[in-house]
Amino acid sequence: MPLQPVNPMRRFARVPTHAVGIFPEQREYPRASLRLPLRLRGVAGRPEDFPITLVTRDISSTGVFFLCPRKLPLDTVVELEVVLVSRPMGRGNVVIVSKARVTRLEPAAMPGWFGIAASFDELEFDRDDNVPADHTCA
Repeated sequence: MPLQPVNPMRRFARVPTHAVGIFPEQREYPRASLRLPLRLRGVAGRPEDFPITLVTRDISSTGVFFLCPRKLPLDTVVELEVVLVSRPMGRGNVVIVSKARVTRLEPAAMPGWFGIAASFDELEFDRDDNVPADHTCA
């Protein structure tokens, strides 16, 4: 679901970079364009009765961008769960559990949906398999 363009200008599909150069990345922490399952577990300190599963558009070490069917006000604290690794039979899953703060809100192309940028405040990694403490690699 692409976001509505802020400026609906005509765009070029291909531009010869040798003629115009490449615009350098301005972000301090580069983002990965990954579509990962994201569960919205709570908003403003209140747990969701029925947490909804959404999909990330991109993610970095400091935040995430996702589409949501709810308009979340700026600076709202949300509790998120992002599945980084999903294994069959539920063994070996790696999940980020985070409290994050909404930093940007954009209208999405789909009516009633919004693009939400959130910055991680607290970040924990959770695994569902147990690795023995005395396990060493030979």
